[in-house]
Amino acid sequence: MATIQDVAKLAGLSRTTVSRVINQHPYVTEEKKRLVSKAMEELNYVPNSSARRLRRQQTETIAVYVPRITNPFFSHLVEVMEKEAGKKGYQLILCQTRYKKEQERNFLELLKTKQVDGLILTSIENDWGQIEPYLSYGPIVVCNEYTDTAEVPIVFLNQIEGGYIGTKHLIDKGYTKLGFCSGDHKSSRVAYDRKVGFLKAVEEAGLLMKDEWFFRNAYSVQDGLNTFKALEKLDDPPQALFTGSDEVAAGLVKAAKDAGWRVPEDLAIIGFDNQPLAELMELTTVEQPIETIARNAMELMIESIQSKRRPVRKEVILPLRLIERTST
Repeated sequence: MATIQDVAKLAGLSRTTVSRVINQHPYVTEEKKRLVSKAMEELNYVPNSSARRLRRQQTETIAVYVPRITNPFFSHLVEVMEKEAGKKGYQLILCQTRYKKEQERNFLELLKTKQVDGLILTSIENDWGQIEPYLSYGPIVVCNEYTDTAEVPIVFLNQIEGGYIGTKHLIDKGYTKLGFCSGDHKSSRVAYDRKVGFLKAVEEAGLLMKDEWFFRNAYSVQDGLNTFKALEKLDDPPQALFTGSDEVAAGLVKAAKDAGWRVPEDLAIIGFDNQPLAELMELTTVEQPIETIARNAMELMIESIQSKRRPVRKEVILPLRLIERTST
């Protein structure tokens, strides 16, 4: 197997010059680059990229935390991030927290042990005070989820507005008994703010709410199926349901139709995200610009890595919009 010394000998240059060419050092003449390239090709020499990264004290790897990769929102988000990272010479590793605090804390060690150059959090399971100390080991960018106390770049959407415009749509369509279905708003700022927006629209319209019209801990299609089973047992069920994801909304639509209910005549349903599933199921939904979120988050991360400065709070707030289909 050829070595860097063999390349230097064949090229008629010093080992230092060959190393500078391989590591793209400035101030190396084009002729020397040509000689090194020709020698490497003749000897079939491949530089040790791991060693070069170690010398630069970089892994060229970024960790992306998602709560559940089977959620199409997060899988699409990661796919776009991976493409953007690849354009800049970075690779991704995926860390699935499954909404567990301990799992998130364990993955934070990747930054501390220098196995990655930075972290992108698409959800936050722990209090920010437990995450913040890891900023001394490298940059962290937050997207989708958000917090007021994090002094890091954040890409997010106004989820209060999202909850409001989705609920206002239901009210404008004439529904007066509205239900709310989402994940755990105690640990998620996103879910909490959507509920705030929902209640704002309900209160503005002077509508009354019942505690039994709030459905919690719903994340998946199966959760949507289970939510409908609980809803149909109510003596006075809601006429329309705001949900926190297209997956949950799709499960609700499927279960309602299987039970002989008409959508939207017997139960109107609105989703969130505008995943491909929403178009397939003809779901009215609040669209989040997934690709724009992903690109902005990755740009901020690479900028933070390359600047080698501790990142400061920088907010990128993206717009939401309602997509009306037949489920309402």
